[in-house]
Amino acid sequence: MTKRIGTGASLADFTRRDFLASSALTAALFTAALLLFPAGAKTDGKGPAVTAQNSVSSSSPMPRR
Repeated sequence: MTKRIGTGASLADFTRRDFLASSALTAALFTAALLLFPAGAKTDGKGPAVTAQNSVSSSSPMPRR
């Protein structure tokens, strides 16, 4: 029986099967990330733009407590 990674085993106990499994999981993670967040996606939405309101007066500061 081989020791598994994550159980305190040393790097010498890292088997070929462990390497292939971790490589496949890493590839699946990056593929899912690319599908969820495509590189060519535009972030310019057609929704309303948020604008700042300048109704705050800077001449009278808030009173201190």
